[in-house]
Amino acid sequence: MALQSDARCSIAELGRQIGLSQTRTAERLRRMEDAGIIQGYTVEIDRDALGLPLMAFIRLTCSGGSYHSFLKFVKSAEQVQECHHLTGGDAFLLKVTVASIGDLEKLVEKLLPYGDPITSIVLSSPVVKNALPIGLP
Repeated sequence: MALQSDARCSIAELGRQIGLSQTRTAERLRRMEDAGIIQGYTVEIDRDALGLPLMAFIRLTCSGGSYHSFLKFVKSAEQVQECHHLTGGDAFLLKVTVASIGDLEKLVEKLLPYGDPITSIVLSSPVVKNALPIGLP
């Protein structure tokens, strides 16, 4: 979990946090990378600094006839940060970021040919990301 909270920390610092030597920590990191547990490193971008202060989630129903055209559209829509295919009544859940309510409205209008969107605007995020409980090999 220490690595998930700060992927930029040095191997020596990570070793101190988990109680291992630098050599043993480096070996465990290598084994985790080889096993596919660690897949690269990420950067967190400040949406507000980019002029995209508004985040929303859009649930979308999607009929079989528009499924493939929707996938093509959603992969090219720069406002869509994440898209998840779901079970249940909704076919997709989209996480979007936009500059304004007007931009959100335009995006929702673009989704109408693919299904029925239901939009929820994010007011705050008490938990942004929890570390996954992983065991080190």
